[in-house]
Amino acid sequence: MNNLFIAMQAAAPQQGSSWSMIIMMVLIFVVMWLFMIRPQQKQQKELNKFRESLTKGQKIVTAGGIYGTVKEVKEHYVLMEVDNNCTIRVDKSAIMRDPSDK
Repeated sequence: MNNLFIAMQAAAPQQGSSWSMIIMMVLIFVVMWLFMIRPQQKQQKELNKFRESLTKGQKIVTAGGIYGTVKEVKEHYVLMEVDNNCTIRVDKSAIMRDPSDK
């Protein structure tokens, strides 16, 4: 009887430690989601919204750091004027921001 009581006491902390480990893992995931994943998703949505709202004459900056003005907007790309009579075609996914945003 005494051995059974000792065995039950030894098994109880293992059960509790596994639950606390699961709770800790869930808490770590929640904190990562709140501080890393969620803000990144929000920023990506804003960037996609910006790319869809591009209009002729708007100033933009590409991912490569090229500054220019939108000359024409197509479905997947933008014609961008970088200098007088110098136009380049840039994929919409390469457009990062408005130069006035900091």
